[in-house]
Amino acid sequence: MTTQEETNTPATPHTQLSPTRGWLGVAAITASLFVFLTTELMPIGLLTPLSESLDVSVGAAGLMVTAQGVAAGLGVPFIVAWTRRVNRRRLLTTLLAVLAVGNLVTSIAPNYPLILGTRLLMGFASGVFWAIGVSMAMRIVPEKHANRAAAVVMSGISVATVVGIPLGTLLEGVSDWRTTFLIWAGLSALVFLAVAFTIPSLPSSNAVSVREVFELPLRNVPLRVVLVMVVLFVLGHFGAYTFVRPYLEETTSAGVGFITVVLIVFGVGGAVGNFIGGQTVAKSLRGSFVVGGLLLVAALVMLLTIGASDIGVVAAMAVWGIAFGVVQLSQINMTLSAAPETFEAAMSLNTMAYNTCIALGALIGGLFVDHIGVDSVIWFGIALVALAVTLRASTGRRDTSLT
Repeated sequence: MTTQEETNTPATPHTQLSPTRGWLGVAAITASLFVFLTTELMPIGLLTPLSESLDVSVGAAGLMVTAQGVAAGLGVPFIVAWTRRVNRRRLLTTLLAVLAVGNLVTSIAPNYPLILGTRLLMGFASGVFWAIGVSMAMRIVPEKHANRAAAVVMSGISVATVVGIPLGTLLEGVSDWRTTFLIWAGLSALVFLAVAFTIPSLPSSNAVSVREVFELPLRNVPLRVVLVMVVLFVLGHFGAYTFVRPYLEETTSAGVGFITVVLIVFGVGGAVGNFIGGQTVAKSLRGSFVVGGLLLVAALVMLLTIGASDIGVVAAMAVWGIAFGVVQLSQINMTLSAAPETFEAAMSLNTMAYNTCIALGALIGGLFVDHIGVDSVIWFGIALVALAVTLRASTGRRDTSLT
């Protein structure tokens, strides 16, 4: 039996490669995370021009995040199980091909329904990547460096928020949103080539049937607790974060330039939080999540109270980014700790919870924005993240896995 507070390396076979090629492969997987995540979240920085160009409301434009998140969340446990005998290099290159074509179609789509349908298909590819990507990276480096490889891949989240989403916002400002997605189609194709040339053949391992996947949280108490916390945290965070641009435009009359700056500040904060979390999760997963969650709540309160000034907004977004980086790394490590022997299956459930709640957060946030006001999504975020922190703080260190 394993305790929730332990950090374990998944029981997956390692492939013998030269150190250089192994870490090049890790870099390619990290780049894959970058293009998947920026594609999924790109509409956050483009909501206003998207809604105006496609003649839909801001809340409806937020459904672009919802559609991809729903597919990524609901489809992943089934696809991962159905492809459990497929070589992981072949599977990842297929996913990247779907992403590249999807971004291309988005850039030229003549209407909103086609864009939503395309985002739905890309969501399936995104969800499967989240389930297999970290495991692949951990297999192509020496076993003693497996956790470091996982941390490097997860740093792609910070790179995406520091560079990807703000860059997309900036590109839209100097061209248009269609050009932004066209550029991302090209980036996805380049990452496809990088994976094809650097990742070795990786026969599937650690994958289980659909029935076994859904039985995991029934038999594994710590994993069940982690999944509930993920639901609460992601709903709260993305319910608020999806509508950062409209919130800032309404409360501070912010322009594209300032919004790009604060998104970069958030991303830099996320990188700092990722580094801090890397130092603290080995000492206390529970403490890292609780402190990070409290910081996130504090950041949202700051946005409501001092967010009328530029300095207040920058400070709030910096704290928010740091908190997100810590909480994000904490919940990934808690998932690994709860089910090290069934890593891909546990990650597929994590991905299902995470991405479905990105979608629901965007959907619920859009309803709040359209019917109550943009301030309401910040309060929504505060309430849900506070519930996640309360759950984590109230669960003791003696939680054990029953698998």
